[in-house]
Amino acid sequence: MQKAAPYSSTRTRQLVITAMSIALVLVATLFINIKLPIASSGGLVHMGTAMLFLIAILFGPRTALIAGAIGMGLFDLISGWTLWAPFTIVARGLQGYIVGRIAWSSRYKGDNPGLNIFAMIVSAPVMLAVYYVCEGILYSNWVAPVASIPGNITQNVVGILVAIPVGIALKKTRFFRNFR
Repeated sequence: MQKAAPYSSTRTRQLVITAMSIALVLVATLFINIKLPIASSGGLVHMGTAMLFLIAILFGPRTALIAGAIGMGLFDLISGWTLWAPFTIVARGLQGYIVGRIAWSSRYKGDNPGLNIFAMIVSAPVMLAVYYVCEGILYSNWVAPVASIPGNITQNVVGILVAIPVGIALKKTRFFRNFR
């Protein structure tokens, strides 16, 4: 009688999906971004948020938490935003988890566009709050972080506007119809 391999093909597949998700979030954040002139902290609008939202609706909360935290945390570390990395890890990990948890709640598996939009909207204030507290701590000022709120809202709106139609299209493919 043969012993079962310590790692099943399902675990290996999940590891590969998670690693690719981290890479996709990092690349989308690193290479597809616009620096906003409105925030003193040099806020960005990037496709990393859209990628995070897509990963949450396509693969669920665990993968999204890891992809958002590590992918965008790595972006901060390699792009000169090192001081922000711990806060980004918390903000984006939570955001990915919230979207994935809501989108994959009950009998849904990220296949309800209305619920997905709701999940993304619910996650935005969490991200805003974490970055607000971050800036308040870093600047020792609780008024200055208000200037970053419009950029962070824009970041989330762009992410939603991109993720919803792409997510709907991808959910119709054979791979995602059969996923999990």
